Amino acid sequence: MNQKTGIVEIMRFLGGKENILTVTNCMTRLRVTVADETPVDEAGLRQLKDVLGLVHDRERNYEIVVGPGKSKTYANLLKAETAGVRANADQTAPADGKFRPKALLKVIGDIFVPMIPGVITAGLCAAFASMLTQLVPDYADNRFLNVLYNLLTLISTSFMTYIMAWTGYRAAERFGATPILGGMLGMITSLDGINRISIQLGLYDEEAPLASVLCAGKGGVLAVIIGVYLLSVVEKKFRAKIPDSLSMIFTPFLSLLLCTVMYIGVVMPVFGFISSGIASVIGHLCLSENVIVRVLTGYVSAALFLPLVATGMHHGLVALYTVQLQEIGYVTLYPALAMAGAGQVGAAISVIRKAKRVGNVKLGRVAKGALPAGILGVGEPLIYGVTLPLGKPFITASIGAGLGGAFIMTMEVGSTTWGPSGVLGIFVMTAGPNGFVTNAVVYTISLLIAALGGYLITSLFMKEGELVPQEEESIQQSEGSVSQEEESNGAGKEVPAQKDAGMATGEAAFTASAGSGRRVRRGESIMTDLLQGGFSHVVKDAFGIHVRPASELVKLAGQFDATVSITAGDKTVACNSVAGILNLGATQGMRLFVTAEGAESREALAAIRKFMEERI
Repeated sequence: MNQKTGIVEIMRFLGGKENILTVTNCMTRLRVTVADETPVDEAGLRQLKDVLGLVHDRERNYEIVVGPGKSKTYANLLKAETAGVRANADQTAPADGKFRPKALLKVIGDIFVPMIPGVITAGLCAAFASMLTQLVPDYADNRFLNVLYNLLTLISTSFMTYIMAWTGYRAAERFGATPILGGMLGMITSLDGINRISIQLGLYDEEAPLASVLCAGKGGVLAVIIGVYLLSVVEKKFRAKIPDSLSMIFTPFLSLLLCTVMYIGVVMPVFGFISSGIASVIGHLCLSENVIVRVLTGYVSAALFLPLVATGMHHGLVALYTVQLQEIGYVTLYPALAMAGAGQVGAAISVIRKAKRVGNVKLGRVAKGALPAGILGVGEPLIYGVTLPLGKPFITASIGAGLGGAFIMTMEVGSTTWGPSGVLGIFVMTAGPNGFVTNAVVYTISLLIAALGGYLITSLFMKEGELVPQEEESIQQSEGSVSQEEESNGAGKEVPAQKDAGMATGEAAFTASAGSGRRVRRGESIMTDLLQGGFSHVVKDAFGIHVRPASELVKLAGQFDATVSITAGDKTVACNSVAGILNLGATQGMRLFVTAEGAESREALAAIRKFMEERI
């Protein structure tokens, strides 16, 4: 699909450019907030060629999975197309900032997603600098290597030094506060002036500064997020009270001054204890002296990560990574989570082999196309194209991933950042008690364990019969049921085509055209334009018939003086009940047969056929 054409289609299915409020992106997803969900066509979005999946788990927020590289391009194009109508989008977008348990990880993800390129760049530079010191101990004696080391360190330090400011700025955008004020509040967190204030208040421990009730950096990114949320509330209150002529001067001044006092006096100390507690818990689990604890932690973490990625909630874990990075200098949780992608690669290879044996060319092609991205650490193409739609491989991949997670956690491998995984993750798995070479070898072995686990478990529990193309399976079942009848009537015997095809159910009823005089064998597939009183349709939607198209189908059928029936496999339902249609269990690739009786049966069939071709 041409990207320009793709954006036009995406806008159309999102309800038009006037319905789009905000546009952002992460590594693989186009993230859009709309003003109204009513005109959004989710089924249409899912059917677009470049759309690998769609996540809609918050009101008016849609995450459109388009894959690595494309997400940024699509975001830029969509921003350009909607620039005129999005002039005030940041102020009108839903940003209630309520920390509901189900939404917490999503809120944190919204804040950190735009920072991911910086996180990855800084982490890679730190990793390469670490590799240089270990591989060339006397690098300082070489002018080129010395300059290279300092350059890499400079880039890495630039992000980590100002991560509080970036977090504050992004949090302000998310909560509706003035971004520059959020950035300033975040920057205050790391300044030495905090220590001087702490000394005056008697909260500073000079013998153990990091153990102080209040010190520079206390509370980390969690404190910044809460502080900026507080800022957004205070700023809105002042704007509502102060006249517009004075608001530009006094609202930011009073808001930041008041919030800084509350931030330093309450938020930083409280969330300092919380951050330290989180880091301590993660550290005790991931770096426990008890091997069994590390094994269980690694297994559970890796096994549960794929569901988080599928729902788009994995970015919420960035706060945990950041806390640990600030507390101990590296991340112990991320290496185990990186195994989820490897488990999925193994499961995909098993699916490819089984799909080839049963002749499911389409599934094999999709899996092969998504496999290279999975090997490089980008899991969404495999999630939305292979494992999640099939169901069972999604579970077996997670189980296999846990094996790799258990091993790498046992070996205490740490990472300098988060983001890169798969084979590219080798370059950031350089931290922890072990040296770079040991970490790289352990990480590689862990990937192989996870992939092998995913492959073997999928091969064991995924039956080849479950991968037979559904259309072919339907035909085989029909032919199988007919063969028994042929045995009683004589093998190979030809029978007259049934004139009342629309009254029967199942594919055998659609084996002839009424009045054409054509004689066919039972079970033979007939072109739909030869049928009279009905038609057949193969489901194209990756998610089959779900609630929205089912409800629209019932509504459409009700507009005609006709009784419409739909058959899928051995089930036939009247097209007057959403629950009945959903009970058909119509999934992608399944052939449906639609019949109608009544004064307006032809009109009803024509309208429903057009609807199905466009939407189902």
